[in-house]
Amino acid sequence: MDGCGAGAAPDAELFGDTGDLKGNTLVNVAKAVDGIAIPTLRSLGLGNALTLVGGAPLAHPIGRYGKLRERSMGGKDTVTGHWEMMGVTVAKPFPTYPKGFPPEIIDEFKRRIGRDILGNYPASGTKIIDDLGPEHMRTGRPIVYTSADSVFQIACHEEIVPIEELYHFCRVAREICTGEHGVQRVIARPFEGQPGSFRRTERRKDFPLTPPENMIDHLAAAGIKVAGIGVVPEVFDGRGFAWKKRTQSNEEHYQATLEAMETDCRFIFTNFEDFDMRYGHRQDAPGFARALETFDGYLKEIMSRMGPQDLIMLTADHGNDPTSPSTDHAREYAPILLYSPQIEGGVNLGIRDTFADISATLAKAFAVEPMPIGTPLY
Repeated sequence: MDGCGAGAAPDAELFGDTGDLKGNTLVNVAKAVDGIAIPTLRSLGLGNALTLVGGAPLAHPIGRYGKLRERSMGGKDTVTGHWEMMGVTVAKPFPTYPKGFPPEIIDEFKRRIGRDILGNYPASGTKIIDDLGPEHMRTGRPIVYTSADSVFQIACHEEIVPIEELYHFCRVAREICTGEHGVQRVIARPFEGQPGSFRRTERRKDFPLTPPENMIDHLAAAGIKVAGIGVVPEVFDGRGFAWKKRTQSNEEHYQATLEAMETDCRFIFTNFEDFDMRYGHRQDAPGFARALETFDGYLKEIMSRMGPQDLIMLTADHGNDPTSPSTDHAREYAPILLYSPQIEGGVNLGIRDTFADISATLAKAFAVEPMPIGTPLY
């Protein structure tokens, strides 16, 4: 549940989250709309792990519940969070560029693509497209921008720069951004429309750093087929996935998850990114709340299709509090909910020391070699 943080982490200030910038995403979303109707999530124990307006803690939740603390120092972002879920911690921060990319990066990028650029500063993706989109359409110059995260983002109108050319620009940037400038992700941000009504399209594509050895590698090596849905395969550079689908909305992620459940894949890893992308970054608490309620319905259907030995875990990669004055991610705990008909529910897991407890749980469930960190959740 991308961006669905569970309260400010103890080290939040190290990541720029001070004062009212400290996130408490799920709690604040529920408070902002005076309560959310999420009976399935509550049945698993979310209302026991967090104080959520709209319902009291349950006496007997069917799931195990708690919070995960992130150990990695790489950032408060998608890549760092997902890597740690799969047993990889990042010891030092990835580079960020609050003043834009330096000449040795941007000049080489312009030389390699054969044209000038627009932007080169931190910005909200929707705002910079609104601001620079008209000039981009006149000149054909790609819009380059970053954020508080370690990202090199390139936005182009699909009628001005064909999508494959935009992806080529991203591959060039990925080749340039190495070593000390090894940003976590280069991201293609295609858009369409006319000035005043631009819209980002569904052909976004991520070009991440190559991930270290992780739990997906261990599963694949043991012959266990893995399905990746949404941004997940891109975060892991596509490695180790027997089945993958680059879906672009929570509805598409849900449908692909149901499809993957009919394959012979034994581990399905889905990222539901609308919470973060459509609502957290856009400071839309009511939209975030509606998305949670819709997701709760998806979850009910997914659980109805579980077999007696199946296991489901729900968590987050970081926070993105839409009630915060910032549009950036927040360094927060991640909720953890675990349910299986084979595992005793109603257990408070407390605050766990690392997101990698998810990896350790997978290692136990599939009887494969564990990663060096993490403790199983059952």
